This record gives sequence, C-alpha cells and structure tokens, in this order.
Amino acid sequence: MGRRAQIDYGGGIMYEEPEERPADRVTSAADRARTKSDEFRMHAELAAVFEAHRKFEVGIHTNLPADLAREIQRTVGRLEKARSAESPLLPEAVKAEAAGLLNMPEGKGLETNDYYIHHRPGEVMIVRWLRGEEVETYYGRLQAHFDAALEGYRDDERSALGWKQDPTSAAYLEALEKIDVKMAERYLREPIRQHGLFVMSTQVADEINIAYLCEDIMGASTERVVGEASAPPMDGATEQDLAWFFKLFSLRGVREGVEEMCFFAYLQKTEEGW
Repeated sequence: MGRRAQIDYGGGIMYEEPEERPADRVTSAADRARTKSDEFRMHAELAAVFEAHRKFEVGIHTNLPADLAREIQRTVGRLEKARSAESPLLPEAVKAEAAGLLNMPEGKGLETNDYYIHHRPGEVMIVRWLRGEEVETYYGRLQAHFDAALEGYRDDERSALGWKQDPTSAAYLEALEKIDVKMAERYLREPIRQHGLFVMSTQVADEINIAYLCEDIMGASTERVVGEASAPPMDGATEQDLAWFFKLFSLRGVREGVEEMCFFAYLQKTEEGW
C-alpha cells in the first residue's frame, strides 16, 4: 500500500487514502505539478462538502441523537474495512449496507443537503446526505473550487518564475499548464451511474484548524459545531486550542436510479486529556 498524500491545509495536514503513486521523493516538474493538483483537488472537496450553510443557507442541526450517530459511525467503519487498500470501490458483499446508509434520511425522516451534528466534549460527528440535483450542484461546486485554485496558482507561478527563463522553471510552468482534471471523472461518477458501483473515499488530517473549518468554510460559529465545552477561547486561542483530528468519509452510489452521496466527518480534539 502506498503512503498517504500529505497536504498542509487550514493549520493542519491533509491526507488522502489510498495514495496512487509510489512514495518516492517528488523531484520532476510533472510530479511537482501533480502534487499541487492533488492539493487543490482535496481542498476543493473539503470546501464543496462543508460550504453549503455559508453559501446556500443550508440547515445545521446539532441534535443528531447519539445512538444514530454511533450507528452511522459503525456502518461507515464496516464499509471502510470492507474495501481494499488499493481501491475506493466497495465489494458486492456490502452494497446493501452502503445503500442502507444512503437511504437513511428517508427512513429516519431527515432532510438531505442539511448538516446533522452530534457532539460531546472533545468529539464531533457531522453527517450530510445529497440526492439527485443536490449531487449535481455538489459536483459543479467541486469543479469550480478546483479550477479557481489551479488558475490562481498558475497566475502566481507565471509571475514568480516566468522571468527566470531557466529550464527547471519553464518545465514546471509547462507541467502546470497541462493539468486538466475533471473532478467527476476523478471521483468515478460515470462508472457509479452506469454500473451501480458504490465508492468510498477518505481524507485525514492529523491536525486541522477547527475555527477555519467551522467559521471560514461552514460559516457557523465554532461553539455551534463542536459545543461550548470543546470550543477554543474566543480571544488568544493557541495552535493547540485549534487543533483537531479530522477524517472525512465520502460514500457515493446510485439507489433506485437516483445518484446519492453521504458524507461523514469524525473530529476529535487533539489536546491530551480529551
């Protein structure tokens, strides 16, 4: 199994599992460009998953029952364990369980597109389901975030390196120009729709800035998302105050001919004693 892709984000380190390339040191212009592309792709996913309250006034519900949150967590854990380390595709044996998780809003009377949160001191679980047109909107936002980040970076690098006219800089700029990532393709959207596949991907952060995730991306107060007992101080918060472990699971599939998604995020305070 390859190493996880390591990416600095919001005061923390983002990873994606599994990593598709060997763990060799990145040296070539093409590898450097692909590394930046992976960074922007993962940033785009984080934004597209968590921005809906800020961008579209989607609801945030902080009363997700503890037993339901644990049921979702256990189901996600079983699905992750069932897949191979080399592929995000879920095996046939767990398709019914994956479909059941996607169907949970209908069975439990929950709204798709909204965020459902269960928190206790030092721990937070966030769940969001998408269905039909909501999935279409998500993929549009995902691509838009990626394209904007990549083009902005290209502009910055042209300004910083273009005047040097050395082979290394020229090769890197050329490699950046060749990047053309279609996010729907990268996340296997057509195979999912055409062949009824279920796919689960993950991102991990050993430390993510909880205030950045809540306030800047979600557009909600940190206290609302993690609870008053776990929220960092309003003034003078340290890096340790803001540091949370973070893992995002993204389940994709088709049920009864309709494309669906479930996002499950688990966060835990990294401070010793929690």
